[in-house]
Amino acid sequence: MSHDSATPISRRLFLGTAAGAMAGLATPALAQTTGTTEMESAAGGAVRRNMSSFRTLQWQGYFDNLKGGAILVDITSRALHYWSEDQSIYRLYPTSVPLTDDLTRRGRTSVILKDPNPSWRPTPAMKQRNPEWPDFIGPGPDNPLGTRALHLSWTYYRIHGTHDTRKIGRRSSNGCVGLYNEHIEELFVMAKVGTQVLLI
Repeated sequence: MSHDSATPISRRLFLGTAAGAMAGLATPALAQTTGTTEMESAAGGAVRRNMSSFRTLQWQGYFDNLKGGAILVDITSRALHYWSEDQSIYRLYPTSVPLTDDLTRRGRTSVILKDPNPSWRPTPAMKQRNPEWPDFIGPGPDNPLGTRALHLSWTYYRIHGTHDTRKIGRRSSNGCVGLYNEHIEELFVMAKVGTQVLLI
């Protein structure tokens, strides 16, 4: 899709607004340990350990079966859990979550489309709140959906990557669940169309 001459200005404003809201925050990185996953952040060459840690979970408390695999998104702990159908794979990833409760949707859904090269368009509600945002951003480093996206059966909802790593572990999205690009790329390979998803 072609862009008019105003698009780069709008795109810079859009990205600047998003980045400005998160300015001064350290970039978290994930370190997996036995039983827990610790968030670490590097600042000024030093590593600071976040005292909170993610706990591994068992799927049985959330799903009746693992047919097609299962994804659990815990909005409160800002973590995504994935179990493969044969139970040989379990992953735990830090996520970004919606900014406010009114942007948050909870319940059961599923993956209906795997997009290996996502483009982004604001929803009508997003455009109304932020009329300066561009109407379209194609694949690439400016794309808010990062390098991969899993479309859910709920209109406009995605599990996707992000190029702005400062958003991970924070309330920073307009409704979607965001992962580091390297994590969405891993999840993208494992998840299937039909993988069940529960947001709690």
